[in-house]
Amino acid sequence: MSFLTQLPLPLVYLISFAALAAAAEFGRALGMRRSPNSNVSTLEASILGLLALLLGFCFATAMSRHEERRAAVLSEANAIGTAALRASLLPAPHDWNALKAMKEYTQLRVSLIGRPADGREFNAALGRSNSLQSDLWRDVKGALEKNNAMAPVGIYIQSLNDMFDSQEKRLVAARSHVPDFVMLSLYAITIISIGFSAYARGVESKTPRGPVYVTAMLIAGVILLIQDIDRPDVGMVSVNQTPMIDTAGQIDGLLKSATPN
Repeated sequence: MSFLTQLPLPLVYLISFAALAAAAEFGRALGMRRSPNSNVSTLEASILGLLALLLGFCFATAMSRHEERRAAVLSEANAIGTAALRASLLPAPHDWNALKAMKEYTQLRVSLIGRPADGREFNAALGRSNSLQSDLWRDVKGALEKNNAMAPVGIYIQSLNDMFDSQEKRLVAARSHVPDFVMLSLYAITIISIGFSAYARGVESKTPRGPVYVTAMLIAGVILLIQDIDRPDVGMVSVNQTPMIDTAGQIDGLLKSATPN
């Protein structure tokens, strides 16, 4: 798990702004010791342009991973829903056994909304999900032993495989973040950019600190937004889990019409 994703979001903003404010004061102090230089503004514009480019890159990377997670939730919900519909075609009691396991399987995912993808509770739920997959596979093998020519069993096995594969795809998407090296590079270039901008203001000794501090606040806010988007289960920007909740309700309805043991 990325160590940057373990920090609370408010702390991310405070650390970012504090680092940028320190860079601004240091740069201004250096600039006030120098005589005015016409090249400073040109260099400042170039460095800020590089910062804007990197901010855009990090934001786009975080958004692409957010979309992957959203698509993975929808894909897994569809796979579970399809498997549940086909499970209802199995002969009794295999239909009830399969739907009962799928209900718990789906509820595990719903119960983990808002939990970190590498936390203890998430890993415990993942272990239980794998156990339920084994139960589902054993049950369908029992159905095949009774009659290996049943068409419903064949199409159910195919959808069951798709459901198992969807879990792994969702795990990969949930644990995928903007690389630490990219985020650290963003922080480094941001600090240098703010420091140099304050240096340019310091060269013009009468220029107030206000514009540099406003810029630092805005950039710290953008970094906070990138960090928020990059965290699938916490923060203001989260992945919509409605498809999984709807699937859980669908399975509950199918289970009521199935034949128990």
